[in-house]
Amino acid sequence: MSYVNLISNYSPVRQLRVVALLVSAFLSTSLILLEKASAQAGTILAINEGESTLSIINAETGQEIARIAEGGVAGHEVVASFDGKTAYVPIYGDSSAGDPGSDGSELVAIDLASHRIVGHVDFGHGVRPHQPTLNPNDGMLYVTTELDQSITVIDPKTMRIVGTIPTGRALSHMMVMDHEGRFGYTANIQPGSVSVLDIRERKLLTILHVAAKIQRIAISTDDKKIFTTDQTEPRVAVIATATRQVASWIPLPAIGYTLTTTHDGRWLLVGIQSTSQVAVIDLALNKVVRTIDLPKSPHEILMSPDGTTAYVSCTANDQIAAIRVSDWTVTKLIKAGTRVDGLAWAQKR
Repeated sequence: MSYVNLISNYSPVRQLRVVALLVSAFLSTSLILLEKASAQAGTILAINEGESTLSIINAETGQEIARIAEGGVAGHEVVASFDGKTAYVPIYGDSSAGDPGSDGSELVAIDLASHRIVGHVDFGHGVRPHQPTLNPNDGMLYVTTELDQSITVIDPKTMRIVGTIPTGRALSHMMVMDHEGRFGYTANIQPGSVSVLDIRERKLLTILHVAAKIQRIAISTDDKKIFTTDQTEPRVAVIATATRQVASWIPLPAIGYTLTTTHDGRWLLVGIQSTSQVAVIDLALNKVVRTIDLPKSPHEILMSPDGTTAYVSCTANDQIAAIRVSDWTVTKLIKAGTRVDGLAWAQKR
């Protein structure tokens, strides 16, 4: 029996009460579903390098929830704890890699619910800490510490330094880790090399020369390839992790900067600052198959956990562009802070 037939058997007054109850139940259910969808969407963490703040952004609506002072000058990168409750921000300094400026010597932990700094690590001297990476295997926080030519290992529960791994080269700026947390790979900018690290044994395995200068680094979804952008020629180096050698080069329309792979392993996305574009590389063909126009100076690319959206920080315009992967459409431009840079995803569990 339908609700309409059931209600028609009641008196007019009772009909109104039943309808009101049904509407209330519908609205309550809808609210629960909306809250669930919002929780599933999670939040984007964005470092605003020009003002030393961290933006917390609702990924679904694109609205900024809060903007938090980092307490130092200035963070460049960020990572969220596995439970989505805490952000870890190394305080790098007021310059770009290799340029004169202040040398950051600390890392802060920010509680994403209260929007307060709740933890602090002092490296003891200027190290320019940059890329933070959480290891799913041991739960430790690994941070590139450029001036020490090392990776510093931090226990996020105690906020204490528990070890270091030498990289053997200057300007170890960015790092990726395989999906089991067994091996780490750093992009050493000015030497133009990649250091291969044994995470478990905390030792340097080898150093691979790539070019005169490189920038950022990414890893394939199957852990078989490493990608890094040459800063002297418009191309991407493809490094085989099995041989630890450059296996091939992928031409670009202009010199690339940031890069990441999509979760399905099919595409490599490369941000090109000079043309304000993202180049889409088909990894089956090893070639650029399209470019996407963006606001000025794409700096970092973050994939959503479901793999449907690529978020790109566009530093010169203080915006984050959301790109729908299914058809490569820019669906929204999200307002962030001054010189928005590093991005991370926070998902409460």
